[in-house]
Amino acid sequence: MAARPDTLRDAAKSGSIEVQLPWWAIALPAVAFAALLLLILNPVDAHAASSEPVITNLLERIQTLILRTAS
Repeated sequence: MAARPDTLRDAAKSGSIEVQLPWWAIALPAVAFAALLLLILNPVDAHAASSEPVITNLLERIQTLILRTAS
């Protein structure tokens, strides 16, 4: 009985490495990110402490963080 030839390619010869991930390795982090994003940006959970839109408040916080790190 003859031995089967090795069908795997050598990564050093081809110059690339192929990785096959299961479907859930991509789907679970994407679903978790979307769920967290919806929790943060859900207007039902927002309190009426200020009448400013959420985006304006977010941009102001980002601006203050940038100015703090720059100085």
